[in-house]
Amino acid sequence: MHIAGSTASLTPQQRELIELAATLGRDKLAPRAARYDCEATFPFENYEDMRQAGLLKICVPKAYGGLGADFATYVMVAAELGRHCGATALSYNMHVSSTMWSGFIADTLDMTTEQRASHEANRRVHYRNIVEDGKVYSQPFSEGGAAAAGKAPWGTLAVKVDGGYVVTGKKIFASLAGAADFYGVLCTVDKPGATQRDSLYLAVPAEAEGVSVVGDWDPLGMRGTVSRTLLLKDVFVPDSARLMPEGLYFQAALRYPHMFATLSPTYMGIAQAAYDFTVQYLRAEVPGMPPVKRRMYPTKQIAVADMRIKLEQTRALFLQNARDAQVDPDKDARMRLYAAHYSIMENANALAALAIRTCGGQSMLKSLPLERLYRDSRCGSLMLPWTAELCVDRLGRECLYESGERDEAIEP
Repeated sequence: MHIAGSTASLTPQQRELIELAATLGRDKLAPRAARYDCEATFPFENYEDMRQAGLLKICVPKAYGGLGADFATYVMVAAELGRHCGATALSYNMHVSSTMWSGFIADTLDMTTEQRASHEANRRVHYRNIVEDGKVYSQPFSEGGAAAAGKAPWGTLAVKVDGGYVVTGKKIFASLAGAADFYGVLCTVDKPGATQRDSLYLAVPAEAEGVSVVGDWDPLGMRGTVSRTLLLKDVFVPDSARLMPEGLYFQAALRYPHMFATLSPTYMGIAQAAYDFTVQYLRAEVPGMPPVKRRMYPTKQIAVADMRIKLEQTRALFLQNARDAQVDPDKDARMRLYAAHYSIMENANALAALAIRTCGGQSMLKSLPLERLYRDSRCGSLMLPWTAELCVDRLGRECLYESGERDEAIEP
């Protein structure tokens, strides 16, 4: 089954890149997934294969030597990779987002002539790092407070100095910690009365003085992301480290909300993988297992039908969300985005749980992928900036309130 369902409307580039991801996933990522999960180690081999295949530059604009993929193309490729190794697809998203945010998303935003010129010069440096040198960028986001949910300024601070910034702060659950060449750090320009509008997005070199990675990494799922804690202590970075001009991240967050929905494609892939395994298992087509068919039982047939229905519902929302992505989406598109993100994250785990119940006891063995799919899928609804609870909160509020509406105070 194709990750996009029908392939009729795919562009030639989309067909080529999704097939590339499928081949790479089947031949390279899937055979290694259990080992990285067991050891909770970073998939360096997978990244080398993606580097060789050109996938690290998928959203780098063509003018800078990249593949120039748009939002819809990227999310389908990411979903196909997630079908074979969720942890690799999830950390890959952190890398690609740095090029997406500084690329076609930044191009849609309002900038002064000076900001635009500075941004062009800066991103040329970072795209060269990726295209010519194969460097990997990450995107440490969470800080353990309200900032990652969009409720407060970032606690990580950047002090403006001659020629650059001095950055101090801490990021938790920092995917690719110890593996990335650059950390795309979201921070706040340190000045009196700073607000969320004073955001800054800086590429901090991993080898810079004052950068350290600490803590253990032994989570429930997504173990191959190696998301340890990143510490920044008086780290100097030059002005060219800006991945966006000062304040532009805040504008992007308001005007291009789909930038926060690039985590869910990984879980779309996991949902597909759970269904794939169940069909293989019931048809006795799982490699290395005895050829004992279980498809003749009505309870199994009904369960697989339920899984297929839920999978197609999830895919429909996923693809609609991909088509909707644009700057300044209307309210209806924004609410569909919340609904899609929530549904993909929750349905991935629901499908994995149903797969375990349908396949039975052997599906819990670590020699098979289903228990890993279940653990990985459970992590999706917990991920900032849009956890399941935050999506429901945003959706419910926007269903009932128009912009600027407030309730009158109720008399005691």
